[in-house]
This record gives sequence, C-alpha cells and structure tokens, in this order.
Amino acid sequence: MRKPTLLFVDDEPTIRITMGIILQQEGFEVETAASVAEALELIGKRSFDVLLSDLNIGTPGDGFIVVTAMRRMQPQAAAFILTGYPDFESALTAIRNQVDDYFTKPADVPMLVNSIRARLEGEKRSTPPVRTRPISDLVRTHAQRIHTEWLASVIKDKSCHGPGLQSSDVEAYVPALLRELITRLESSAEEISPTGISDAQKYGRLRRDQGCSVSQLVQETRILQKIISSAIQNNLLGVDLSRLVPDLIQVGETLASFLEIAVSAYQHPSEQLVGASES
Repeated sequence: MRKPTLLFVDDEPTIRITMGIILQQEGFEVETAASVAEALELIGKRSFDVLLSDLNIGTPGDGFIVVTAMRRMQPQAAAFILTGYPDFESALTAIRNQVDDYFTKPADVPMLVNSIRARLEGEKRSTPPVRTRPISDLVRTHAQRIHTEWLASVIKDKSCHGPGLQSSDVEAYVPALLRELITRLESSAEEISPTGISDAQKYGRLRRDQGCSVSQLVQETRILQKIISSAIQNNLLGVDLSRLVPDLIQVGETLASFLEIAVSAYQHPSEQLVGASES
C-alpha cells in the first residue's frame, strides 16, 4: 500500500527533524523544508497528499505563501497550518477555503495525525486552482483606496504635517505615481517615463514651495510603500506567485525613483521640468 506523501515546513531545526521522524513512524512518506523557497521548490518537483506548514517561516504569516502555492499547483492536496497563536481562528476564517485545519503549537501529535488521516480517508477536495492575478491588477483595483489611505495617513502623521496636503496638486501625485507603477509592472520598463519624471518633479517643487522638508518627502513615500505592501499582503492568496518577487522589487524601485526625482527637483528648482517647452 502506498504511503501518503507529506510535506512538512518549519524553520526550527529541532521541530522539523523531530516531527519529520514522528510522521514517518505514523506511516507517512515525509519531505521537509526549512524555508518558503525550499517548500516552493519541492512543490514544483513532486506531488504531495498533505502539506503541514508552520504559519511563520522566517517572517510572520509567510506559511500562507506555501499554502497558496500548494492550492494553486496541487489543489487535491490537504493543507494544514501550525501556529503558536491559539486565537488565530478569526484570521483563519478568511481563508477557510484554502486551509483544511490548523493546529496550535505545541501540537497534540495524536490529534494532528488523526485529523490528517481523517481528511485523507474522506472525500477528496475538489477545489479548483486559485485564480491569481498580477500585482499590477491588484494596484489598479485598489488604487483609490491606496490613495485615500495615503492622504489620511500623511495628514495624521505629525512628521508629515505641513501646508497644502489637501490641495488638488498634492492629491494628484499618488494617482499619477500609481499609474506609472502599473505601467512599469506590465511592461517591465527599466526607466521612469517622461510623464512620470515630470509628475515627480512637479511634486518635489510643489512641496518645497509649500514649506515642507526633504524628510517629509521621504516619510510620505514610506507611508505609501507601507500602504501598497499592506494591500498586497491582504490579497496574497490571489497574487500570481510566479511574479511576486520581481513585482515587489519593481514596486520598491518605482517608489525610490519617484522620491529621488522629487528630491532632486526640490533641491534644484531652477532646473527645467521634463517635457516643459524651452523659452
């Protein structure tokens, strides 16, 4: 009789080794992974009947990256999460269709094994692979909310206080930046477009004329990056994982480029704007 194949993911060596041995003794064919990268590689190489992953593999919540990959590539597999937070049920409810069950550390091994076996002996899950989309689509869908949250956050943040935050020119900056970001994500462009450069220059000069400091410009960009990152994290189960890392790099590079251009225009206001007609 074929042994059920199980992928166990945990970054703690002692737990990974001990649990791996126990699961083997319980009749499973076990593969172990110490990181998200190792887990994703194994998921791409072979089929598994069961995924058992720690919730936090290096960083909080990244166990769900592994779950998402398994659901997408091997939707027939059972998926279980180990968490050190006994009150995690509320968060788990939001992804109920992705995880079969969760166990609190330290795990009750007999209960864990019985739950896995019950799932394997029951009706096989017929959930289709999760429909995913690139980060560019996510940013486009949530652009208005990102803009609204950014404006509210910079107004609330004391380090960003300054005149003109609610002016129409300031409010136009983030939508322009997001349009540029979406374009770069979809085209893999390496350079900011002339329109994007002009928008960043105008923003830098505007904030200078309003009496803001360079440190305020930096903080405003940090807040925007945090809000975009939060939007991605909150929708991680629907993100195309094959593009996740390069897209996140592109997000960071686009924001950094806009900030660099804005600061340069702030410090050198006499330089001609890109796209401006010469006298």
